[in-house]
Amino acid sequence: MAAYMVESGEDAFRKIFKFYKRRHPSPDFSNVLDFSKDVPSDMVVPAKLDPVTVSDVEATRVGLKPVRDWRAFGLQGYPGFIFISNPFLLGSQPFWVRQCLKTYPQKPNVCNLDMHMSLSDTQDIWGKSIHALSCPPSGKREPLTLLERLRWVTLGYHYNWDTKTYSANHYTPFPADLHLLSLQIAAACGFPGFKAEAGILNYYRPDSSLGIHVDEAELDHSRPLLSFSFGQSAIFLLGGTHRQDPPTAMYIHSGDVMVMSGQSRLLYHALPRIVPVPQDHTPLEMEVCSPASSLQDSTVMEQISKQDWMVCSKYIQSSRVNMTVRQVLGSGQSFPETPAYHQRTDVGQTVGYRDCPANRDSGKRKRSSGCASVDTVET
Repeated sequence: MAAYMVESGEDAFRKIFKFYKRRHPSPDFSNVLDFSKDVPSDMVVPAKLDPVTVSDVEATRVGLKPVRDWRAFGLQGYPGFIFISNPFLLGSQPFWVRQCLKTYPQKPNVCNLDMHMSLSDTQDIWGKSIHALSCPPSGKREPLTLLERLRWVTLGYHYNWDTKTYSANHYTPFPADLHLLSLQIAAACGFPGFKAEAGILNYYRPDSSLGIHVDEAELDHSRPLLSFSFGQSAIFLLGGTHRQDPPTAMYIHSGDVMVMSGQSRLLYHALPRIVPVPQDHTPLEMEVCSPASSLQDSTVMEQISKQDWMVCSKYIQSSRVNMTVRQVLGSGQSFPETPAYHQRTDVGQTVGYRDCPANRDSGKRKRSSGCASVDTVET
């Protein structure tokens, strides 16, 4: 059931979403594009990058290969969409996995657990989870750790799932290392001076999915949306500007980066399924045994401890982490005045700020920033 076999119509995207999500019988994945392989396709075209804007030293600082060595692709009919097949140096991904699991969920950043727990209970998600995740399986069904219950984290300007907006008074400093990584990716793709102002991290368990949506809350759509994936693989569906446009299916593997810009910035997209890492891909466990030889004094990265990697490794053996990074404001732009009802009173304690749309039962939320959930927006 390839995308081109489904005619445009009211439920075209939804039908393909449900096709790839179903468990029994398992769907046919033969029509899913895989950029990690040299599979000929009339849709796939080379993407033009600008290696001059990012020096080898700048790329190395954030764990990236020289831009000239990146494998970047575009898709016919999707101008502005760029797929970069794992541009990370061998040994670099474990650092970013550790950041996603240990560092970025820390306060003052906001996560889904804040909606149901006190801030003191979510103050140290990593510290409260490492003991259980470090122990060998007991054979008994154990309660999920806080880390395993994590579904999303927001950075910088914190996205409000209720109003589908950002605001000036709900902001915490954006991580400098992730800003630098995003800056280099954007510059190589033709967007120098990109400002990473907001981020949403999604944490996918084996049965998680991401519903059909558009990321349109940012005030400036001329700047790209960047997506970084680590851990298990996934099926990604990229549609059109209309909800009924049938999507194209593609694999996302660990280390892959997607850039949605230009006419592709406001396309509908979704993620119906997590799939195991292909056997011919280098496991991240092997990468941590082969640290990047490029870890120099100027790098923002650092070697991770064996204990930290033990926890990270156990987590990503069955899970996936995705970071989407956005520039919210254009040059000279500012936020409209926020109504008092939606003003932030404390980190994670916002009036009118509930859990993300994907955790609710309504299937009618079509245009919003997405978060991962077992209960998807569109089913």
